[in-house]
Amino acid sequence: MTLETAFAAYEAVRHRLPTPVAGRPAPLRARTLADVASGYDAFLLDAFGVLNIGETAIEGVAERISDLRELGKQVLIVSNAAGFPHAALMEKYARLGYDFAPEDVITSRRTLLANLNGHGHMRWGLMATPATGLRDLEDLDLVYLEEDPGPYAEVDGFLMIGSAAWTEARQALLEAALADRPRRVLVGNPDIVAPRETGFSVEPGHFAHRLADMTGVVPEFFGKPFANIYTLAMARLDPGPPRDRILMVGDSLHTDILGAQAAGIHSALVAGYGFFANGDPHAAIATSGIVPDVIVDRP
Repeated sequence: MTLETAFAAYEAVRHRLPTPVAGRPAPLRARTLADVASGYDAFLLDAFGVLNIGETAIEGVAERISDLRELGKQVLIVSNAAGFPHAALMEKYARLGYDFAPEDVITSRRTLLANLNGHGHMRWGLMATPATGLRDLEDLDLVYLEEDPGPYAEVDGFLMIGSAAWTEARQALLEAALADRPRRVLVGNPDIVAPRETGFSVEPGHFAHRLADMTGVVPEFFGKPFANIYTLAMARLDPGPPRDRILMVGDSLHTDILGAQAAGIHSALVAGYGFFANGDPHAAIATSGIVPDVIVDRP
């Protein structure tokens, strides 16, 4: 996808996303988070587009986090990273030079698992990449969704957490199975795209919205921009600052910024990396009506 098609894809599913706060003032403009640090006690950082692009750390961000901590700020990662087990994600962040405690990394995968609401006994069909393994998911009755149509017909519900190995043939099998017998669909990553070194990857949210359009089955989303992931993040902040002293920092209007507004906290859009690295955030803000409190050139 290009920036233009990715933005259009998010706009096309606005009816399934939270409603933005209307009548917001124009965002402040700052060079880095250091310029706005005095106004906030806690920083919630997206990963892709803020900490890293694909497998590459964004230069200077580890030092920025260290500076914020020295000022007494709480810093968490709040990411729609569902495809990898939590331990593997921690290994990745350490490899990129980031020092976070496991409990300070709030992911959409953790959010989904925290919200199964007693339905762990069900048999689930799993959209995931087998190479990443099933750590964190050991207590669930799972079967990978591949080319065999049998599991699509037999399972009690579906978990969509990783789309790297997903194919159009598998999507067709899933849509046909849901049209034949509607069941719960839980989406552990609402992102439609994610920024990589060479462009955008297509994420589980893309396929979840497609199946909703095709079958009428409304998926249950876990992660930004939905409130459930922010509930987990707020519970981790200790002491809990007032909502207007918490800043969500991300590169996407439809996930990070919209989610922050739904949670009642402030937001900063990173304009120089990630979603808008090669585009104009101001035009997108005007079109979408999703207005951040701050635009920063870089974290």
